[in-house]
Amino acid sequence: MHTVVVGTTGVTASDVLAVARGGARVELSDEAVSALAAAREIVDALAAKPEPVYGVSTGFGALATRHISPELRAQLQRNIVRSHAAGMGPHVEREVVRALMFLRLKTVCSGRTGVRPSVAQTMADILNAGITPVVHEFGSLGCSGDLAPLSHCALTLMGEGEAKGPDGTIRPAGELLAAHGIEPVELREKEGLALLNGTDGMLGMLVMALADLDTLYKSADITAALSLEALLGTDRVLAPELHAIRPHPGQGASAANMLAVLKGSELTGHHQDDAPRVQDAYSVRCAPQVAGAGRDTMTHARLVADRELAAAVDNPVVLPDGRVESNGNFHGAPVAYVLDFLAIAAADLGSITERRTDRLLDKNRSHGLPPFLADDAGVDSGLMIAQYTQAALVSEMKRLAVPASADSIPSSAMQEDHVSMGWSAARKLRTAVDNLTRIVAIELYAATRAIELRTGLTPAPASQAAISAARAAGVAGPGPDRFLSPDLAAADAFVRGGHLVEAVEPVTGPLA
Repeated sequence: MHTVVVGTTGVTASDVLAVARGGARVELSDEAVSALAAAREIVDALAAKPEPVYGVSTGFGALATRHISPELRAQLQRNIVRSHAAGMGPHVEREVVRALMFLRLKTVCSGRTGVRPSVAQTMADILNAGITPVVHEFGSLGCSGDLAPLSHCALTLMGEGEAKGPDGTIRPAGELLAAHGIEPVELREKEGLALLNGTDGMLGMLVMALADLDTLYKSADITAALSLEALLGTDRVLAPELHAIRPHPGQGASAANMLAVLKGSELTGHHQDDAPRVQDAYSVRCAPQVAGAGRDTMTHARLVADRELAAAVDNPVVLPDGRVESNGNFHGAPVAYVLDFLAIAAADLGSITERRTDRLLDKNRSHGLPPFLADDAGVDSGLMIAQYTQAALVSEMKRLAVPASADSIPSSAMQEDHVSMGWSAARKLRTAVDNLTRIVAIELYAATRAIELRTGLTPAPASQAAISAARAAGVAGPGPDRFLSPDLAAADAFVRGGHLVEAVEPVTGPLA
């Protein structure tokens, strides 16, 4: 099994994906263990002094003015975890919880938190055992970190609360730890706070959304090309020299992808035939501009994610010169903004995708295709209601595009009076990505059927490869009306698994 070694300088997006989705094992580097021990010495020295130090010998948040005596500090650490584990609602997905835990471990290993090496090792042991704390949908405001979600993870570290075993069965966390030979942790000064104060949940969801969107944007370029072909459009608008004069990188990449898919097609360039038209509709002609803008948004989001993956987010932090200082680095605004940006871009891509599908089904705009791509229009409804489903998904995408980060709600007796709502932005982005996959799948279903209804002209080799692979995967072609939902589910699985991209790349070469 693949192993990810966590050091002091952060992790990569591929590390997060390997642990969260691939079940990779986690190990601590010798450098990380040394840094953990050195930082702990500083915290222990401060804990022994009579002067109060925030997070070490005081309360937290609005209660930070109370100096906590040594005999109460272990209880304080337990209490902060127990009281902050206040989430409610549905259980969060396993991959999100694993990303959350792994990213908190990443920060702990930076040597900036003051957590003991034994605590970090236990965090790694829990990940490696496949134990997943039960984390709930609601509880994070995205400021002071993803407090409630991280608290539920810290509760498992203490052997308390509930968790899921490798088989997905929910059991008391203490039982699961014991079954895997893991000793619960007795938290000491600062450790409870250090386990809760990070943007790890929203960051993990950002990393996974970017990975999904990378495949999805390539898939959308392919389906846009298939629709252009099915509508007998022109590929001249995709010429590199046209996109070079408006040099947005994402736009150029999308246009190049579409052009590669369309290479060798006999269906393009017929816009001057039976029903002459000067230009294709915006949903066809401007596909690279819309998808490209989304791609450039993703580039910015990756930059933010990479910076956050290299960061040590905690409050207070142990600095290299031995100071322990309070800060506001736990605020989720940088991550929250790009999560919302991506939801906006995804909604627009879904919208233009649906417009192309609708055009394929409308006999007045499809340039010779049968109404709704039906076998016997009137007797058959064809894909009429598939477009309804797509439209419903697009409408939902627009609601999900409303920024969460534009909101703030004060908490902690007005101490935490401006919050990011980054966790909420991440949760709705996951839904948006899920819905966008379905929207692209419906365009694939419609466009491949439309191309097969064009007789006498040969589609591009890449299009033929896409159609053949889709049919082999259970995405049915033209014919009389049938139970449509299983066909759409097959198309969704085909796109979701990256198989559409896999089908065309042997013909086109790697897509951008």
